[in-house]
Amino acid sequence: MKTLNIALTGLNNIDSPGPGVPVARALRAGGLKHVRIIGLAYDNLEPGLYMHDLIDRSYQIPYPSAGSEALFNRLKAIHDIEAIDVVIPNFDAELHNFMRISDRLKSELGIHSFLPDHDSFEMRQKSVLAEWGEKLGIKVPTTKPAFSWSEARQMASELGYPLMVKGKYYDAFTAHDADQAAAYFYKLSAKWGLPVLLQQIVKGTEVNVTALGDGTGGCIGAVPMRKMYITDKGKAWAGITLQDDRLLEIARTAINGSRWRGGCELEFIKTHDDQYYLIEMNPRFPAWVYLAVGSGQNHPEALVRLALGESVGPMTRYEVGKMFVRYSYDQIVDLKEYEHINTHGWL
Repeated sequence: MKTLNIALTGLNNIDSPGPGVPVARALRAGGLKHVRIIGLAYDNLEPGLYMHDLIDRSYQIPYPSAGSEALFNRLKAIHDIEAIDVVIPNFDAELHNFMRISDRLKSELGIHSFLPDHDSFEMRQKSVLAEWGEKLGIKVPTTKPAFSWSEARQMASELGYPLMVKGKYYDAFTAHDADQAAAYFYKLSAKWGLPVLLQQIVKGTEVNVTALGDGTGGCIGAVPMRKMYITDKGKAWAGITLQDDRLLEIARTAINGSRWRGGCELEFIKTHDDQYYLIEMNPRFPAWVYLAVGSGQNHPEALVRLALGESVGPMTRYEVGKMFVRYSYDQIVDLKEYEHINTHGWL
């Protein structure tokens, strides 16, 4: 039987972890036979590079700022060695480049992917999420994009403090006054670019859904989770699967309304009067996606099968009350490995 070579990004399993390591774990745990996993890393200290029980071989790729052509050329060079069958990007900021070259990857190199189209990707952007949610009947907190601090200051006075200040792709901070808002605005604009988002705060319980859309409006799988422990960066460090039919109904409405193709994460606040507010729709699997695997739905495996053109039916059952508890682990690495990836660009 032919070995299936799957390349993936997101190997930075740190305090704000990427999804690549749990996606690799999911592929190892699934029913795919003879899988070989190729890591694609932007930084030489991404921990997944050195997890040889999960990642068979790793390669450096250019940062997203280098553009889609540089990415294509690097993937072609890697493909000439590894014969990649499927590629799974796992970062928001890199998806534009992968989406631009997805057709070329398939037609010229035979590399399959399962990514959203441009319209679907844009309609769930943080800056227009409220407008999109209104069309679908999904509640979204008031969110305003700001392209300058003077503009943000005016918006903040209209929204009132405290409020959330969010980066274009990642990171969010609670600002209690104008001085804090200004500091966060400049920090996030320097890191992720403009616009910076100002968002009304909605109080309640944080509940998330990891899901997989088939690109035609169908939801292949969805598992809801309540955050039990949240880090200072707002990341779930522990969570538990829920029985929440209303939450799943809203998630499926979002998948259908966007004709979403691929993995995604929907972040909600459930208020004390049982109202659900969609905070973000992230365009890739979350770092806690392995909880879905542990509760009975292997979304990464299903994505690979869809990318290869296989028919995959909806997964509707999962175990309620399954928990994940994330932990830190000191991985011991030989300096020669670090030198090798720095010198040769692969490990």
